[in-house]
Amino acid sequence: MHIEKYWGNYIGGTDDSLTLLEYLIDKQKTEIALSEIFEDTGLDKLNWDFCASPNLGYTDSEGEEHDFYYAVNLITDLAALMLECTVNGSVPLGILLDDESENTVRITFTEEEKILINKALSHFVKEPLSYDLHEMVPDEDMQEMAQDCENLRKELCE
Repeated sequence: MHIEKYWGNYIGGTDDSLTLLEYLIDKQKTEIALSEIFEDTGLDKLNWDFCASPNLGYTDSEGEEHDFYYAVNLITDLAALMLECTVNGSVPLGILLDDESENTVRITFTEEEKILINKALSHFVKEPLSYDLHEMVPDEDMQEMAQDCENLRKELCE
């Protein structure tokens, strides 16, 4: 899997990452549009500004609410999932969760959405310390995450 290059530390290694994977499994779809993910999680209300993270979350199929803490975590994780879908067609969620499940999903996105993801990642790379995640993460780690995001951005968007 191509995603293993990025997944597991700054990208894919957070509580938000686990919540995102659980969300994708709960949807019980083999294909889901990026726009639907944005609508379901509240990212669509942020107008592509992911520095702050007000009221992000989703309600699962049993009516339970789940929160996402940092918008930038969602964006970086989604970018990694998008890259995996671009390279291999879909993402085997069970492997990312280290379980035996057969859940696989393909995230679809438009060229315009890809351009906007590129801009969002570029902004984070240039100004990682301006994101609310910085409240919890030391400067050095934010800079390392920014470098990972730059590498991911180049692979996905160039």
